[in-house]
Amino acid sequence: MTSTKTKPRRSRGRKLLRFIFLWLPLLFIVISVSQVILMRWVHPVTSSFMIGRQVDAWLEKDWEYRASYEWKSESQLSKHLPIALVAAEDQKFPDHDGFDFEAMEKAMEHNKNSKKIKGGSTISQQVAKNLFCWNGHGITRYLRKPVEAWYTMLIEFFWPKHRIIEVYANIAEFGDGVYGAESAAKRFFGKSAKNLTPNESARLAAVLPNPKKYSAKNPGPYVNRRARWIERQMRQLGGPGYLAEEPAEADVKPKAKRKKR
Repeated sequence: MTSTKTKPRRSRGRKLLRFIFLWLPLLFIVISVSQVILMRWVHPVTSSFMIGRQVDAWLEKDWEYRASYEWKSESQLSKHLPIALVAAEDQKFPDHDGFDFEAMEKAMEHNKNSKKIKGGSTISQQVAKNLFCWNGHGITRYLRKPVEAWYTMLIEFFWPKHRIIEVYANIAEFGDGVYGAESAAKRFFGKSAKNLTPNESARLAAVLPNPKKYSAKNPGPYVNRRARWIERQMRQLGGPGYLAEEPAEADVKPKAKRKKR
């Protein structure tokens, strides 16, 4: 009797283990690859960070909270904004394959001796995190990192660079609940993102480390100082031409390298 009862239990246990260790990872790979390929052409209607922020508002019983988000294509954005974002966040963006290991190492060294935490994420990593992952703390943050790395590799493989910066400009948070350049430009400057000046673009990029704390509309000393630095970097990098569009649009992922600066 004992052996007959244990056999079905063992069989169910093996099936469960097979599902967890074989079928679940395969399912995740299929879903994640499909998501990234689809988002190469389809504009996201929301992001995981926007959803998470809305859920937080409901949990805090903030029933009036609504995310401000309006998509604009690359051609409808100021030519100064992408280079401002790159100058502020990821100056090796045109050349790396999703990860800047030198920046990560410097950030780790800095964080060992400073209370002010510095990040070493690339724009590609931030797109992966904001669009597909979650803003976890503690152990959930460490669980997020491999998922973020996986999506970063997929994004770099399937998307050209101009698509990555276009998505980033549209889903980045520039103020509390203000997502994307168009919503930020209207809220803070009373104009469309198409008409942002170099200084306004730099001010938006300057608040990205902490958009809930800093204001692009009423900048304090830190934002003004950082915006001036970003504008200098924009000029030194060569302006919008630094992000010249890749040629082979028919290819899934053109990888023409430019000389290091």
